[in-house]
Amino acid sequence: MVLKILNRQSAMKEINQISAGGIVHKGSQWLICQHSQHKGWVFPKGFVGDINKGESNETAALREVEEEGGVKAKIVSPEPVISHYKFKLEDILYKKTVLYFLMEYLSGDPKDHDWEMMDAKFVPEDDVVKILTYPSDIQAFTKIIQRL
Repeated sequence: MVLKILNRQSAMKEINQISAGGIVHKGSQWLICQHSQHKGWVFPKGFVGDINKGESNETAALREVEEEGGVKAKIVSPEPVISHYKFKLEDILYKKTVLYFLMEYLSGDPKDHDWEMMDAKFVPEDDVVKILTYPSDIQAFTKIIQRL
């Protein structure tokens, strides 16, 4: 029996994703969420067009803030802070672009978040960077604060 060994270099599959979300303030308090799956503290965000294919970035951001953060908000700055990062999951490289809009709280309770988050709450500005898990979120928050 002869074994043939194929010398194949398997190229890693890459997927580009675009998400939109909100960095929401209520006075000097800021909304953060703890993800149910990876347990990291993040800002609410999600895929643009995952429910409605013609959805705008702004509409997706407002929807995700309501779903994941439990609150309604309004966009107060039309120009988003753009964040880029990569992660690998099951031999797939995901290249993520996130458009974060500065938002102001209107109504609702963070306890009314959906299943994707295990917690959502408003915290003081000084605590945000201490609690956030990922450098890309910290950088986005820093840029938002500089705009104020």
